[in-house]
Amino acid sequence: MEKQAAIKAICENKTTLGIELGSTRIKAVLIDDCYSPLATGGYDWENRLENGFWTYSLEDVWAGLQDCFESLALDVKNRYDLTLSSVGAIGVSAMMHGYLAFDKEGNQLTAFRTWRNTTTSEAAGILTEKFNFNIPLRWSIAHLFQAILNGESHVKDIAFLTTLAGYVHWKLTGLKVLGIDDASGMFPIDTRTYDFNTKMLGQFTETAKPKGFDRNLAEILPKVLCAGQGAGNLTPEGAKLLDRSGSLKAGIPFCPPEGDAGSGMVATNSVAERSGNVSAGTSIFAMIVMEKELSALYKEIDIVTTPSGKPVAEVHCNNCTTDIDAWVKLFDEVTGLTGTEIPRDSLYNALYNKALEADEDCGGMLSFNYYSGEHNTGIEDGRPLFVRMPDSRFNLANFMRTLLFSAMGTLKLGMDILVEKEKIAIDSFLGHGGLFKTKGVGQRLMAAALNAPVMVMEESAGEGGAWGIALLAAFMLHGKGTLEQFLAEKVFAGRKGTQVKPDPIDVESFKIFMERYKNGLEIERAAEKSLRR
Repeated sequence: MEKQAAIKAICENKTTLGIELGSTRIKAVLIDDCYSPLATGGYDWENRLENGFWTYSLEDVWAGLQDCFESLALDVKNRYDLTLSSVGAIGVSAMMHGYLAFDKEGNQLTAFRTWRNTTTSEAAGILTEKFNFNIPLRWSIAHLFQAILNGESHVKDIAFLTTLAGYVHWKLTGLKVLGIDDASGMFPIDTRTYDFNTKMLGQFTETAKPKGFDRNLAEILPKVLCAGQGAGNLTPEGAKLLDRSGSLKAGIPFCPPEGDAGSGMVATNSVAERSGNVSAGTSIFAMIVMEKELSALYKEIDIVTTPSGKPVAEVHCNNCTTDIDAWVKLFDEVTGLTGTEIPRDSLYNALYNKALEADEDCGGMLSFNYYSGEHNTGIEDGRPLFVRMPDSRFNLANFMRTLLFSAMGTLKLGMDILVEKEKIAIDSFLGHGGLFKTKGVGQRLMAAALNAPVMVMEESAGEGGAWGIALLAAFMLHGKGTLEQFLAEKVFAGRKGTQVKPDPIDVESFKIFMERYKNGLEIERAAEKSLRR
């Protein structure tokens, strides 16, 4: 009966498609009008460090999107014996921030500079002081102003500046628009007007004009849209770009393209005041929807918005699971030498669960997972490190817990500001991302790190953002009332999740680790200074 209902939903276009371009995987999720996944697709990819910048080529973007859609269509064919030719609506989400600049003919002017780059310290510092508003290193406006300060020749030709989600949406629909959450990672948003802050736009002009940039910034930024608004339709050219087979029909409506933070908030039902979510994958960030503005400016705290425009305090850190993944690959290589083949998921599960057997002090060991810089700790260029004393208890359990705690260390520094200084109330966190795929482990240790309950929804812990942007597409089609009401009453009502409360022993274990982490930051700084490429 369930299969027949799915076939009916697909044939009648009672579906929405969510596509998310994450840091290591492009995901696609097709959901029905009960908001449950019907089929999925995926494509693995990696960023590259080229000429001093973390980047992806646009050729890789389209090859990945096409392979991802092809795998989704194949899943539909295998499950339901149907050719996927249309859906009710589509949404595109992607890693936020970064720098994609184009000239008036639509030509890319310089390589895509992702959120992971920390080369904008000078620009971010000047703009933060000018605006009296924190401008993080990874924001698009910091990248633009740094390029102006550097005298980069391409700046004079910029006609359009956008994010990765905005770029993909533009090519599929022809519209230069952006959802308000993703837009809030380009330039500060005025939450009263649901648009870029006009006062700060003027301040940017005052600051940039003497440096030789006399363009009207508002004219080169995307148009800002909120959740529920229409954002164009799939063009015939866009259909060919997405689907190599030619089966996909033009005309499908799109919701506003969003950032992975916004789609993550939706996927975890964290869009109402006092709700929070934590995303833990290649990067890690926690977001809390605020009841009131912060009392002061903190360079560790970013102010962004929900997809409907509510102000959000975000602690964003560039590094999370990449170092863990590197060690798991090494263990995989070791087992391969013995002629033993262990499925990668089984290896992750075994290693993660081993961390639960660790000593309270992690054996006295320390790790820094910095593949790239971390603005919260003043590290511009990352150096992954594992440090131990001669008498450290160097066993697998302590090793794995140290790696997992390290993935949460920088996040904790920012969260302490919100909880201890600003006294922000958080009822609980909802977790999503790869760190939570091994049942119970990442969730339990994250609860200890945040000293707050962490819930994981059974259907979305690993897929998260692709499902979230599919829900935003569904809200555009069917939503009545607010996004908060739609999620609470239509999507999440009756859905199962598991909540883990912080264990006092784990909380104390993390405190011990964090003291060592703070003291050991000088080691990371010395490594950055002395180890050069």
